[in-house]
Amino acid sequence: MTEAQNIATTYDPTEIEKKWYKTWEEQGYFKPSGQGESFSIVIPPPNVTGSLHMGHGFNNTIMDALTRFNRMMGKSTLWQPGTDHAGIATQMVVERQLGAQNISRHDLGREKFIDKIWEWKEQSGGTITRQIRRLGSSVDWSRERFTMDEGLSNAVKEVFVQLHEQGLIYRGKRLVNWDPKLQTALSDLEVENHEEKGSLWHFKYFFEDKSLQTTDGKDYLVVATTRPETLLGDTAVAVHPEDERYKHLIGKNIILPITGRLVPVVADEYVEKDFGTGCVKITPAHDFNDYDVGKRCELPIINIFNKNAEVLAEFEYISKAGEQISKTISAPSEYVGVERFAARQQLVEQAEAEGWLEKIEPYDLKAPRGDRSGVIVEPLLTDQWYVKIAPLAEPAIEAVKDGRIKFVPEQYTNMYMAWMNNIQDWCISRQLWWGHRIPAWYDEQGNIYVGRNEQEVRSKHNLADTVELNQDEDVLDTWFSSGLWTFSTLGWTGDQAQDAANEILKKFHSTDVLVTGFDIIFFWVARMIMMTMHFMKNEDGTPQIPFKTVYVHGLVRDGEGQKMSKSKGNVLDPLDLIDGIDLESLVAKRTTGLMNPKQAAKIEKSTRKEFPEGINAYGTDAVRFTFCALANTGRDIKFDLKRVEGYRNFCNKIWNATRFVLMNVEGQTVAQEARPDLWELPEKWIVSRLQKAEQAVHQAFTTYRLDIAAQSIYDFIWNEYCDWYVELTKPVLNDANVSEERKAEVRRVLLSVMETSLRLAHPLMPYLTEEIWQTLAPMVGKGGDTIMTASYPVPEQDKLNEQAETDMSWLQGLIGAVRNIRGEMGLGNARLLPVLLKNISDAERIRIERIEPLFKALAKVENIEFLSADQEPPLSSSSVVGHASVFVPMKGLIDPKAELTRLQKDFDKIQKQHDQIANKLGNEGFVKKAPPAVVKGEKVKLAELIEQLEKIKHNMEQIADM
Repeated sequence: MTEAQNIATTYDPTEIEKKWYKTWEEQGYFKPSGQGESFSIVIPPPNVTGSLHMGHGFNNTIMDALTRFNRMMGKSTLWQPGTDHAGIATQMVVERQLGAQNISRHDLGREKFIDKIWEWKEQSGGTITRQIRRLGSSVDWSRERFTMDEGLSNAVKEVFVQLHEQGLIYRGKRLVNWDPKLQTALSDLEVENHEEKGSLWHFKYFFEDKSLQTTDGKDYLVVATTRPETLLGDTAVAVHPEDERYKHLIGKNIILPITGRLVPVVADEYVEKDFGTGCVKITPAHDFNDYDVGKRCELPIINIFNKNAEVLAEFEYISKAGEQISKTISAPSEYVGVERFAARQQLVEQAEAEGWLEKIEPYDLKAPRGDRSGVIVEPLLTDQWYVKIAPLAEPAIEAVKDGRIKFVPEQYTNMYMAWMNNIQDWCISRQLWWGHRIPAWYDEQGNIYVGRNEQEVRSKHNLADTVELNQDEDVLDTWFSSGLWTFSTLGWTGDQAQDAANEILKKFHSTDVLVTGFDIIFFWVARMIMMTMHFMKNEDGTPQIPFKTVYVHGLVRDGEGQKMSKSKGNVLDPLDLIDGIDLESLVAKRTTGLMNPKQAAKIEKSTRKEFPEGINAYGTDAVRFTFCALANTGRDIKFDLKRVEGYRNFCNKIWNATRFVLMNVEGQTVAQEARPDLWELPEKWIVSRLQKAEQAVHQAFTTYRLDIAAQSIYDFIWNEYCDWYVELTKPVLNDANVSEERKAEVRRVLLSVMETSLRLAHPLMPYLTEEIWQTLAPMVGKGGDTIMTASYPVPEQDKLNEQAETDMSWLQGLIGAVRNIRGEMGLGNARLLPVLLKNISDAERIRIERIEPLFKALAKVENIEFLSADQEPPLSSSSVVGHASVFVPMKGLIDPKAELTRLQKDFDKIQKQHDQIANKLGNEGFVKKAPPAVVKGEKVKLAELIEQLEKIKHNMEQIADM
């Protein structure tokens, strides 16, 4: 078998990808190797319930490119993988499966239900890790972790206990996002604000003192609200302290409708004077902003809902005046047990009937909905576990402030600081069964005991076996366990002796970079920094950081810049781009599960219009290269399939160029050692340009500009190597007068530059480069089993050749000028053309003599003639390269009659444009009214058109004389 036959006729990524990923993983190439400098990175743990989406594809491509680059740079590299147990999402999946069998989790009980989840996890939970493999991600799968693994679970317990012992974890009653359907508290990240149509109801709240009036003579305040049902829990009406309309009413009481309770008018700057009526009802137990107002104004708190969002029979009343006093007050009987939205309707109807509803206005609002359940979240007072965050935040702020941790791009430092400087205590408990159960136990009196297990609790607190203890039913927020991710995945135990002996932990922590989206800087990045700096210490006792750099990338949007979402029907699946998908399957994928038939029909129509033949299979490398090419610093990216198609063509270009090179060197002598003494301009140029490409790519990787790396690789391989150098070698290799020594060296350069280019591109395009490298590497004396561990190209300064680059740039300009003339005049590619050169310096004449054979071969030039400064060329088509003029005489090359017809058509078209602008400028009204810049622009256009007309007239006169 010849070398060329080792490369298939056409590039088919499917088989290549299957073969090489299996080989890489089986051979252990993803594991750290070598004793040199370390590089480590952790994968943001995807949900075990999840499947690959464009954000995962983008994020994983960036991480893999960085990992492969550092591995090839000779570092001992660890990319740590793992998945998150995803408390709510996973519990919902299994509950739905049980629901299909008419079984609830309560029917099974906690232990059996959790067993069911583990069964599901073993059978179906690995989908996303299998999909991550399809992206070519070179993570060390032998170290794969799961947040519910025994080791990580023990680490979570250890952290909780230590924080509690240090007084940094406590249990308290505060306002949380409550999901009435899932019956659990939610983090802000688990709440999505949806733009929805709503109403603004205006109610009359009458004064207790009948003599009081507003400045416009009313004996009541008008309060506007989007949530009438919470009126039952109002404890004040707030106005702005500087609002002249209401200043005299501050401190007075109004009568709360329905309940008859008296509540005060209070002053707070939270109120916007110019919004609505300038009066805001304050319900501290059911609104986060109201809760803050209540604290500032020392208002009581009244909880009116149970956990099902139904009106309680006895409202929970907590006084804030003086010592805190808790009691209950009776609810209006007609509202007891009524669900919140039914209570809303009932209350509005009562207000209308009793005359205290002033008006209703349509209002666009943001409805907070649970991202999993879809129901509107209710702010609710509940007992939860909290982390006292301020002491943890201080060192985390300093680490960013003093540069130990850098954000790329820098703008995200300000976002991080703004949040950290106003950070609130963190609610870490969730009312679920799946997750890390809180290591706290209660006795019959309600006393709380925290420990690693019940045995430790009894021993620590000297509790007899007869004392009944019950473990807290709640589990920890998943962000609590993922906050430990950089060190818990490396085997941290919290035991100083064990951790000191952990070589992996010592070698790979702190990690080098975290790659993430801006949307979880608060929820994950900040918490990792706080947790790590509190629990991980350097040998000198100073806090250890989790990572040195946080690289923040933008969100992947569609080609129109719209956010991808199921409801919009514009979601792209990276695996569909890699493997392809037919139209019917794509339509079904986008419309399945949509409740609105009209929406589904609309999405089907747009999908059929956009993808009439489905989506082609582009292969992993083309998709990865597209992600890298779009990876600018921090801005959202528009993902256009035309880009993917273009980079699929790039893969083909590399493949076909390799086949061409191999076919031209097989059976021929290839120099085994470099012979720069045999190099001519093309070799000096391409080697110099390779060094420039290597410089640009290295700089791009170290500054996290993978878009620049991709563009540099693309420009060098396609535009310089394939389009120019390969073409420049053809005249040499086909010339019988060229020495065999020179030909052998040209073949070596052809092969070695391509082999180096493959290593340069490997972090971005792993499969294609590995497949070709296996054939090319031995031909240029490169050893090794895989390109993954081959050395990454490093620029060599002594191979830079500015003179060669200048000469080549000039040659390219000359060739381009002749090719443009050939195209403009429709002369075809086969005909050899005569070329006249004018304004050529002596140095340029010598240069032309050196490159004349290349120039003639690539530009398909018959002969070259030099004109003196005072010589006028015959009728010619011309171009300019620097100071030189390039002419191609037209006599004998064109049909004069046909050319005159063509020129006349061009003349008439330009004359029409000339007349339109001339008339516009002749209009005094236009000249006076139009901005000066516009008038100036029109005059410039007119001058250019006049010049074009003169040139065409001159050409027509010359052709007429032929």
